[in-house]
Amino acid sequence: MIGLMDETLPERAPGQLLARGVCRHLLTHDFVCVEEFVPVPGLRVDVMALGPKGEFWVIECKSSRADYLGDAKWQGYLDWCDRYFWAVNADFPIEILPEGTGLVLADPWDAEILRIGPESRLAGARRKSLTLRFARVAASRLQAARDPGVTSGV
Repeated sequence: MIGLMDETLPERAPGQLLARGVCRHLLTHDFVCVEEFVPVPGLRVDVMALGPKGEFWVIECKSSRADYLGDAKWQGYLDWCDRYFWAVNADFPIEILPEGTGLVLADPWDAEILRIGPESRLAGARRKSLTLRFARVAASRLQAARDPGVTSGV
């Protein structure tokens, strides 16, 4: 149990609702998450998760077959994580997802990891730059939430 009691959901797209459940679940594994994270210009991952040992997981949330088939960039995300996952809802046709990737079953409140993706460790220099970017983006979003009139270049 995460300790969140509010069951009302703000207006969000279906993929964002899946991301919410994924992030809540990953907290139980001691991972912290940033949604809609841009590791480099031109790539935006749905969920970037940082684990307790410095490992990075990318989780792409797909709410439908059409949403999945329209994603031509996902293989570019593999260079920016130690493990890669798809997060889908219970109605998603999981047989269309590529083998050799992780799989998470999610809803807006929680998730379950069904399959762990294979590990492909990031190089040290890339891990360092990604960790710094992750920290700066997270801190910038926290500051913006606490003081909405302040903008950041991150």
